[in-house]
Amino acid sequence: MPSITVEPCTFALFGALGDLALRKLFPALYHLDGADLLHGDTRIIALAREEGTEQQHLAFISAELRRYVGNELNEAVAERFLARLTYLHVDFLKAEDYVALAEMAGSTQRMIAYFATPAAVYGAICENLANVGLAENTRVVLEKPIGSDLESSRKVNDAVAQFFPENRTYRIDHYLGKETVQNLIALRFANSLFETQWNQNYISHVEITVAEKVGIEGRWGYFDKAGQLRDMIQNHLLQLLCLIAMDPPADLSADSIRDEKVKVLKALAPISPEGLTTQVVRGQYIAGHSEGKSVPGYLEEPNSNTQSDTETFVALRADIRNWRWAGVPFYLRTGKRMPQKLSQIVIHFKEPSHYIFAPEQRLQISNKLIIRLQPDEGISLRVMTKEQGLDKGMQLRSGPLQLNFSDTWRSARIPDAYERLLLEVMNGNQNLFVRKDEIEAAWKWCDQLIAGWKKSGDAPKPYAAGSWGPMSSIALITRDGRSWYGDI
Repeated sequence: MPSITVEPCTFALFGALGDLALRKLFPALYHLDGADLLHGDTRIIALAREEGTEQQHLAFISAELRRYVGNELNEAVAERFLARLTYLHVDFLKAEDYVALAEMAGSTQRMIAYFATPAAVYGAICENLANVGLAENTRVVLEKPIGSDLESSRKVNDAVAQFFPENRTYRIDHYLGKETVQNLIALRFANSLFETQWNQNYISHVEITVAEKVGIEGRWGYFDKAGQLRDMIQNHLLQLLCLIAMDPPADLSADSIRDEKVKVLKALAPISPEGLTTQVVRGQYIAGHSEGKSVPGYLEEPNSNTQSDTETFVALRADIRNWRWAGVPFYLRTGKRMPQKLSQIVIHFKEPSHYIFAPEQRLQISNKLIIRLQPDEGISLRVMTKEQGLDKGMQLRSGPLQLNFSDTWRSARIPDAYERLLLEVMNGNQNLFVRKDEIEAAWKWCDQLIAGWKKSGDAPKPYAAGSWGPMSSIALITRDGRSWYGDI
């Protein structure tokens, strides 16, 4: 059984009755408790605006915990975990409501303040925490999205920075907590087999796909103001691009890693107005089929604005202007109502310069490194070997050298990304979190796309729910003589 590696803390969860807290955060804290990674004196304060008795709200949290943990729930662990919880009704904008929080938290141990709330109230929460003396010994965790463009993100970050310095501010991108994403660092920098060939001399192109089967799921009010570019490209996909493309950091410290990621974002080539028609595709799903069932289009979802031009799909080609990646395109694709839930990175290596096998087999030759984030985390390297059999001659086949995490470590449960991230906050380790200048560099690049779309007035291209997006997203990559890997 592991020893306790974190100090005791008071974990104050703002927005404790929201979907994120109930579906992800409470289960993550429960699993940390089950792994003996919460100190015995750690307490959890659930903060929300909902009226009602503490007993009612704690009973609701308990029921939701059982719902989301499911068959993995251990009653003894659940009882211990739920005993840590208290509920406090707080209007996040009222300074007087924080007096009770200060009395409950005390001043003897560190507080983690997790903001599972809209970013618009981050500044007010920080100010109210400071007013009751809770800023000095507190780390704050900020959920995305932080703003809707560069200007608004700066306002949010500046409001937080008035009371919390950068070294106590943790901006969450849950993709950075995934086991496979963590393995990117080890894969690249602990294996000379890859790092010596991780450049434009050996890599042809890179694909990053994050596909969702679901539609809006009742999030119309938020999503229609954001769209797929703001919701997914600006944070998740650009973070994955940075980890793939960054140069080796000086060490594994937070700032060394984040310095290299910022360099990648600053090296992204702007996409010109002309490039918006050849390098970028935006789409919006219409009615179609998912898992054998008819599903409505985006404009037919409940409470929809039938005139909305918000994109639910984006595919684009990004180019990095530096020595390592000159001439290597990065194809990014993300959308809702796709045929399957899939997050993967595909590194396409160049063909051998001298080819000696049958000409009709040449299209198979490219080696591919496939890094899966979901549904099954793992890494697969596709290599060429000879077909077995006396009658096969020198016929080639493409096969995997594969590491599937769930198969390789059958006895070990793969932690959810939020478990790792919450543990890192408690340990005071920031290397899985996003620094302010990363946020700003990503927004600066995305803002030029948003401005270009607004100026052109072009509507998103329709695509049927259950498909891989508009036909023009296929043209985007085939125009370069390539195709999306694995589309069926």
